[in-house]
Amino acid sequence: LSVPEAFDDDGVLFGVAYLVVRLLHLWLYKLAGRDDPDLFGAVLRFAPTAIVGPGLIIGAGFLDGSSQAALWIVALTLDYLGGLMGRGRGWRVSPAHFAERHGLIVIVALGESVVALGIGAAGLTLGVGVVAAAVLGMAVIAALWWAYFDIFAVYALRRLVDLRGAARVTLARDYYSYLHLPLIAGVVLFALGLKKSLEHVGEPLAFVPALALTGGLGFYFLSHVAFRFRLARSYGRGRPVAAVVLFALTPAVTELPALAALALVAAVCGSLVVYDLVHYRDERRVVRGGRWEPSRIALPGTSAPDGPD
Repeated sequence: LSVPEAFDDDGVLFGVAYLVVRLLHLWLYKLAGRDDPDLFGAVLRFAPTAIVGPGLIIGAGFLDGSSQAALWIVALTLDYLGGLMGRGRGWRVSPAHFAERHGLIVIVALGESVVALGIGAAGLTLGVGVVAAAVLGMAVIAALWWAYFDIFAVYALRRLVDLRGAARVTLARDYYSYLHLPLIAGVVLFALGLKKSLEHVGEPLAFVPALALTGGLGFYFLSHVAFRFRLARSYGRGRPVAAVVLFALTPAVTELPALAALALVAAVCGSLVVYDLVHYRDERRVVRGGRWEPSRIALPGTSAPDGPD
């Protein structure tokens, strides 16, 4: 309830609520680790940043302007650095559950993009332009779903299953907890650009919505590049090229009608799907068919891993 005014009148309330949530997390971790000294030690190492970060956000609620923004940046930095404490020692990760939870967050974010279509079209006359924009928006959302779940979700889960101990925890932390943040941010930005596109199908987008449309998708695919590097120490070709092209389209999107801009980004996303289908058809057949050994599966275009790190 306090999120919309977290930087204004409800800043202190938001900070207090966030601190309560983090304290509840720590209490649940403590309960889970009461008979596990290693897990309990990990919780103790994690606790300072989990408390200090929200405390600084409470302090930021009493400030405004650049001082407030600076305190927020420090608070979030400390909060996210907490995951690095102990280098994964002591924590426990259930691979299937961990991967499924993050996959569902991606589904929720993509679903919100569909909601943005409905909100953007509310009160508009459903002419050819609006309907065409909605269809193009759904095509992009489908391509985003495919790009994540077709290969990456399967391969990342198998790698997580293969690993043990701290190596599993650090992969879960890096791949899911950290790298999914820009991925979700990209989807949220794209949803903003999509909503504005439906509202102004025949007009050029302003700079911020245009950047949200192209830059959001660019961040989404750059997150995939980071995924691949973390999993296989390679970058691939399709997603880096798609991200660069999308960022480069931003100036053109501010000049073209929003419907044409949507058509351009849909073409880029659709081309990436076609590229993967054609270029990696054999690898995809192996992965999707399930006829492979988890420790020997490789991302398209890379060699198979040797086993646990």
